[in-house]
Amino acid sequence: MFKQLGVIGCGLMGGSFALALKRAGLVQRVVGYSRSPATTAQARRLGVIDAEAGSALQALSGTDIVLIAVPVAATEATFAAIRPGIKPGMLLMDVGSTKRDVVDTARRTLREQIANFVPAHPIAGSEQAGVAHADAALYGNRQVILTPLPQTSPGLVQQATAVWQAIGAQVLQMTPEDHDAAFAAVSHLPHLLAFAYFSAIANQPAGRDYLALAGPGFRDFTRIAASDPAVWRDILLANREEVLKQSARFRVALDAFEHVMLAGNAQALEDLILSASSARAAWQIGGPARGPSVS
Repeated sequence: MFKQLGVIGCGLMGGSFALALKRAGLVQRVVGYSRSPATTAQARRLGVIDAEAGSALQALSGTDIVLIAVPVAATEATFAAIRPGIKPGMLLMDVGSTKRDVVDTARRTLREQIANFVPAHPIAGSEQAGVAHADAALYGNRQVILTPLPQTSPGLVQQATAVWQAIGAQVLQMTPEDHDAAFAAVSHLPHLLAFAYFSAIANQPAGRDYLALAGPGFRDFTRIAASDPAVWRDILLANREEVLKQSARFRVALDAFEHVMLAGNAQALEDLILSASSARAAWQIGGPARGPSVS
């Protein structure tokens, strides 16, 4: 059991982690800090945290495990603020959806304290942001990717793994580079496409009328277009190199479909659809990751 958890960023992700550790009996006390005092106060009223910190650095006082749950663009400033408070043996994690930029920032900012840092990415979330939506079950049966560095303490990597597993998550390890390439394909590009597609419909002259006719399939396909704009702005910019690579691959695939439609080639169109349909039917969410970079 941890004596105290420090949560920096008391939103959906940080709040859910705090509630999960409390429910699992893994922590005695939770201290939280958010840039908005109103958010921190709300987290305390809801019982997500037990005490409010006046600054990110204060959230580390007496703490033995820290979760940084801020937008990826705020990571460097957060690291700089808390570095004087990082003590030997303190477990420091983040929940950022990109990892190469976070790791580069950690190397620049944390310096010798980088041994305490275990970069993490829980594959969980909701289009509904904010501590009011925090859920102790958010991480249950979800994957969490750890991308430890050569300088990271092996003992803290083991501790981080045990914490996530104790709240129901499945833990994998990858390099930051392989992580960003993979999630550009399966998370970041789908969000970009959802934003662009919904905008294309909504901005048409008859868009409002079209949307009035949309059914469950459209709702499911576009659900993630309602995600937090600031969060996804930062993610798409931080991982733009890999996202643009995946976007180019998508354009090739879309061009192939458009080509056979223009030609009126029904059999070729059916073959393309069958290939995608069969692959989708065989896919299982949360299936085993493959490749030399995953352990």
